[in-house]
Amino acid sequence: MRLSHRLAPHLAALRALLVFTVLLGLAYPLTLVAVGRLPGLDVRADGSLITVEGAAVGSELIGQSFTDAEGRPLPHYFQSRPSAAGTGYDPTATAAGNLGPESVVDTLTADPRESAPSLLTQVCARSKAAGELDGVDGRRPYCTADGVGAVLAVFRAHGLTGPVTRVVSVNQAAPATPFVTAYEGVPVEPARPGVDYVAAGGLVTPVRGDAPAVPAVPADAVTAGGSGLDPHISPAYARLQVARVARERGADPARVRSLVAAHTTGRALGFLGEPGVNVVTLNLALDREFPLG
Repeated sequence: MRLSHRLAPHLAALRALLVFTVLLGLAYPLTLVAVGRLPGLDVRADGSLITVEGAAVGSELIGQSFTDAEGRPLPHYFQSRPSAAGTGYDPTATAAGNLGPESVVDTLTADPRESAPSLLTQVCARSKAAGELDGVDGRRPYCTADGVGAVLAVFRAHGLTGPVTRVVSVNQAAPATPFVTAYEGVPVEPARPGVDYVAAGGLVTPVRGDAPAVPAVPADAVTAGGSGLDPHISPAYARLQVARVARERGADPARVRSLVAAHTTGRALGFLGEPGVNVVTLNLALDREFPLG
């Protein structure tokens, strides 16, 4: 008995569904699982986990924050770059900060916990903190001495033109002392929380200041990676931290530098990307080679 011409297409579709379910829903995943169990590939398939005394302490692929319970850097460890993934290096919340180069004005509120720093202020604060931690000049262009973006809202008599009538340091909330006392002869005042000076007609005016053209603190020490999970820092940032780590552990700086070199990877295929230092594996090696008292 021939099938109805209306029923035949549905049965053909059902057969195709069953075939592709077996191939792509069962055979293909099971084949990949089997390949991932091959010697040499099983560690990578399991997430490149790092174990110490039989316990997993991390992954070679995911960074960690080496800080205390208050979020302060532990000086005897190399520090990772900032992370925007959740509260920091959260693999369930991988993300970037989504702030661009035009993010230079902070959102200031009466409750500091609800304020939102601009990307510029985040960079300035991180650079200042890294400089203090490692004993170098943490100043950067367009940053104030107290670690916020050096940005003014300049009001002119005719909007975009005319003499200056008022100037506000938009990232320094009262009663802070503005980073410059006057602009074109007009006294600079601190910002009042909750006031949008840009919407009120102020012209955003970043001030470069006298910071060195090439900051001592590398860029990866003050900016988060795209995923927020990168375990690597630049060799320049690692070199900056060698003296501190060696001092805190009572180790020879030359031996610490050798450990850094051993945990530095080159460019992929010799020309893609930049060299990087895996902070997670480096710090574990430090604990083995130079354990704390």
